[in-house]
Amino acid sequence: MGRHDTLVAEGGLASVARPDGWATSWDANGVTVIRAELADVLEAAQLFAAYREFYGAPYDVSAAGAFLASRIVRDESIVLLGLDDDEVVGFAQIYPSFSSTRLSRIWVLNDLYVVEHARGTGAVDELLNTVASMAAAAGADAVELSTAHTNTRAQAVYERHGYRLDEEYRSYEKSVATLRFVWEGQVDERSRRGIE
Repeated sequence: MGRHDTLVAEGGLASVARPDGWATSWDANGVTVIRAELADVLEAAQLFAAYREFYGAPYDVSAAGAFLASRIVRDESIVLLGLDDDEVVGFAQIYPSFSSTRLSRIWVLNDLYVVEHARGTGAVDELLNTVASMAAAAGADAVELSTAHTNTRAQAVYERHGYRLDEEYRSYEKSVATLRFVWEGQVDERSRRGIE
């Protein structure tokens, strides 16, 4: 079977199994969602670069592709592509994780993007439905995501899919990029002196 071949399954959602048990594609409402492999990085990188640009990062397909390739090779994330007649119209990247308070698996839907001309066609719905189905099949209790406060269109889509605004917890972030070099230097110095 080819990359985009599908088999009909219950509920109209079709899937093709991979040797590791994951399906490689899901098909519903004319949109096929595939799990990207290394061979798909160039197509995925173009949408990932556009997504990053939407959030203020420079449009850089090369950097986006290198980042995605590293995640895929190391099996650190799940990258999904939404296809409409073999045109890549959507992209999602998920990081499987855990919740200490729930004592369970969770999935973090970190990145989701649909090209402008495919918005309103159901592509985003198929990507979100596939993420939820895959997360449930993997034993996750929840899918978490965040979006810009100003991205009200995306917020409406997420709420339509059952996502609820977390009003209990606030998220904080601290950049540690500059500390990484200090720590690496300390580790090198400690190793040189034989300190564990």
